[in-house]
Amino acid sequence: MRRKRRNPTGYLETIRHLPIIALKEERVILPLGMPSKPPLWAARPRSINAVRHALAGEGDVLLLTQKTGNSQPGEGDFYEVGAVASILENLETPKGEIKIIVEAYARAIVLDVTEEDEMFVARVRIVENAPIEASDKDDMDALTGRLLKAFEDYNAKTSRSPSHEDESLITNEAHPGQLADLVAFYCGQKEPNNLNLAYEQLQRVLHTLKAKDRIEMVIEMVGDLLEIIDIEEKLTAQVKKQVEKTQREYYLTEKLKAIQKELGRGVDGNDTEELRERIKEAKMTEEAEEKGLKEVDRLDQMPPMSAESGVIRSYIDWLLSLPWDKASEAKIELRDAMKMLDEDHYGLKKVKERIVEYLAVMKLVERIHGPILCFVGPPGVGKTSLGRSIARATGREFVRMSLGGVRDEAEIRGHRRTYIGSIPGRVLQGMRDAGTKDPLFLLDEVDKMSMDFRGDPSSALLEVLDPEQNNTFRDHYLDVAFDLSNVMFITTANVLPAIPEPLRDRMEVIELPGYTELEKMKIAKQFLLPRQLVAHGLSKEQLRLTDGALHHIVEFYTREAGVRNLEREVTKICRKVAKLIVAEADKTAAEKADGDEQAKPIAVTARNLEQYLGPPRFLQSKTEKKDRVGVTHGLVYTQVGGDVITIEATKMPSTIAEEGRLTLTGQLGDVMRESATTALSYLRSAAQEHGLEDVDFQKWDIHIHVPEGAVPKDGPSAGITLATAMLSALSGRRVRTDIAMTGEITLHGNVLPIGGLKEKLLAAHRLGIDEILIPKDNQKDLVDIPADVRKKMTIRPVEHVGEVIRRAVLPIERDEEGAIPPGAELPSLPAAQTPPSSPG
Repeated sequence: MRRKRRNPTGYLETIRHLPIIALKEERVILPLGMPSKPPLWAARPRSINAVRHALAGEGDVLLLTQKTGNSQPGEGDFYEVGAVASILENLETPKGEIKIIVEAYARAIVLDVTEEDEMFVARVRIVENAPIEASDKDDMDALTGRLLKAFEDYNAKTSRSPSHEDESLITNEAHPGQLADLVAFYCGQKEPNNLNLAYEQLQRVLHTLKAKDRIEMVIEMVGDLLEIIDIEEKLTAQVKKQVEKTQREYYLTEKLKAIQKELGRGVDGNDTEELRERIKEAKMTEEAEEKGLKEVDRLDQMPPMSAESGVIRSYIDWLLSLPWDKASEAKIELRDAMKMLDEDHYGLKKVKERIVEYLAVMKLVERIHGPILCFVGPPGVGKTSLGRSIARATGREFVRMSLGGVRDEAEIRGHRRTYIGSIPGRVLQGMRDAGTKDPLFLLDEVDKMSMDFRGDPSSALLEVLDPEQNNTFRDHYLDVAFDLSNVMFITTANVLPAIPEPLRDRMEVIELPGYTELEKMKIAKQFLLPRQLVAHGLSKEQLRLTDGALHHIVEFYTREAGVRNLEREVTKICRKVAKLIVAEADKTAAEKADGDEQAKPIAVTARNLEQYLGPPRFLQSKTEKKDRVGVTHGLVYTQVGGDVITIEATKMPSTIAEEGRLTLTGQLGDVMRESATTALSYLRSAAQEHGLEDVDFQKWDIHIHVPEGAVPKDGPSAGITLATAMLSALSGRRVRTDIAMTGEITLHGNVLPIGGLKEKLLAAHRLGIDEILIPKDNQKDLVDIPADVRKKMTIRPVEHVGEVIRRAVLPIERDEEGAIPPGAELPSLPAAQTPPSSPG
């Protein structure tokens, strides 16, 4: 039953239910009142069912365009306005597809869409064009005239010629709204080399219900097309004029060259001959020499002032600037190398030994041998300066290339010459700057590269670092092979997992751990302070920095794995002392005419340190001072070294009956969240063993929070710490605050090994924690812990969470069995016992 009514705007409306034929994106059917061109194909099951349903009934369907190209659209994937059409003809193919010719006669506003009998059915309000009121007739006549004029201009500029029948249909159309649809339809037909309305514009026309608004919209759209056509014609004329001018210049230039040749006055003849000689003397590869000579021949044929000649000349200059056969006077003396490493760096005994071994092999085989060295460690531990020291020890030129933030492959391989302003990549730029074919190339921050639509720079580095490939490295700009096999590559990184696996596979990782407090003080006295005294024009007699002051700087003004901030604080002291000395000298010169009195040395001690550096930045430890319920200390490894975190746990009555929930906050990563879930599952399974048999886990919600919520945290090494915090919260027993722990937990409560043990123990040592619980399988790593650190703390290897709970949760039996007391010798491990370490 059709219900007709007239709405306040005068449109004739009918509410109907119609099957939907989905039109793919970029196909819009307007209600033109004539057969569709071209025919429609119903090939998808829902559309086929809709056609069959319509043919069995009144023969009407709703044509709706999809918002996306989804092959299986949903109920919300259609535009809100479509066209109601009658099926005039249909033909079903053997494949089941149906070819139909329809006649769209009205717009329809979709009220809702449902799926019935494997097809989409829409409840729609059909809107037909209302008669033009007498008061609007003059305006509509004027708009109609403008539209017909615009359509005529469009046909003239695009060389379109509508058929006599189509032109008659447009000019004789009585209703302005229908006329607007017809003009939009014809201007939307795609033809080669002609501009047309986009399907989004046709969809806007379909959505416009008022005839006046619609005709104004189509006038504006056709007018925009005419403006674009005018601009294109103007640009075409300008290009044609420029081409004619260029051809004329080329003709005259070639004629001038011919005349000068007859007169024996060659253009740049001496210059190109000089380039040929330089190319032959550069000892390039055969490919590079041949390419260079070809470019010189091209340059000889080019007008001197042409843009292309500048591009060719720049290319030749780059070829000539590279060190094709120039080698440095590289020498390797192990004694001198070790001496230079000791002069530049304190400690790092194992790292220096590995570097010397690497140099020894190089000396024996007389070439770069083995994988690329990769120094991994926190900021400020001396990774970059180690590379500079190796270059000095081997007599090679030093080139540093920072890769932090590089995300474009062209940064490594260069840009192709087709681009304006293209240059070689940074690898060949570094080789040019070095001036030799065998420098030491330091690739800094390889873990901070990223990738986007411009390519993956880490993949481009594979060719650079691979000894099997880099003897024929091909830069996009030069497009000739360049030998990098004599280059000594060294890389640095802060975090090893951030390096892509294929790149990591080509490198040998050497880890540089953080420094202890004693090491930092010695570094400050032997390296940092003397360097800053020279930099600030001071002498040892003018500034005396006591050991107590250095200890306070390390303890209360810096908290880092390296010494970068320590050097900044020493620099700050030197600046203030320099100011005091200059001010005192000016004062003395003003008061005393001779000015010969020697100024007294300035002593910086622990007592007056605040006068130079201000209040201490780290007055108190981040750890808790009082034993509390649900609060534990864990050890973590970050990009800047080890650290101590506090984990808080609390319980509260469940808000949902029979469903105890676990809430985690503090910006925790997926791995840490899974560790918390594993720890809770273990406590539930071993409740009786740990005195939790009376706890109904379904009646309690547990909330775990790790402070400093703005800092992301992740990794499995907090497993036993999370388990301890939750057990304390559930049982009400306090946790010792003088103890910290690290270890991964399993569902059965076993404690698995972790990584970064040295950095974690150094962090605990900095914060004054006396007792540490570590996985027993990490006991082998204790040989790397400095003796002065081990003397000040008790380290307890544990195998099961039960041991952790007995030691950390009060009340506790103070049984010292199994502990490694401060300063004791490390127990020896069987040779076959090599448990794998896992990153923490």
